Amino acid sequence: MTTADEDRAAVADFPTRTAAFLLAQLGAHARSRFAERAGELGLTLPDIVLLRMIACEPGRSQRSLAAELGVVPSRVVALIDSLDARGLVDRRRCPKDRRNHALHLTGKAHTLLARVREAAAAHEDDICAALDAGERTRLTALLERMALQQGLDTDPCPPCRSRV
Repeated sequence: MTTADEDRAAVADFPTRTAAFLLAQLGAHARSRFAERAGELGLTLPDIVLLRMIACEPGRSQRSLAAELGVVPSRVVALIDSLDARGLVDRRRCPKDRRNHALHLTGKAHTLLARVREAAAAHEDDICAALDAGERTRLTALLERMALQQGLDTDPCPPCRSRV
């Protein structure tokens, strides 16, 4: 057997239709498609993450956002600067520590987040179009079980849920 034959044999035995592979493919596709939808609203995925985080905990600081996201504060400052320039975030001096800014969403941001929710629902419908309602419910339950087993958080906005 030649080296090329050995390579072909190794590839032929490699499993191609595994759950992990398909999940990765669908995940990358879903993320890309949602990024396109966000772009149509004039937002990036990081913009949406920050807006949601501020909506869940109004008045939080840029520093707390950076800590929760695990990024350097200067990265969050740049993103908040962009949101502020577009009239989506209001920076207010923190009454307890005037060196910090308390972040709040503007009315424009609340309106835009409502449109993001609509886009997310349409996105969910498009991604799951091949499934009937029962299959979709079952798939969601299975994916949640897998995510929990892997130690992943399945709640997209835990701070909001803890206040309910």
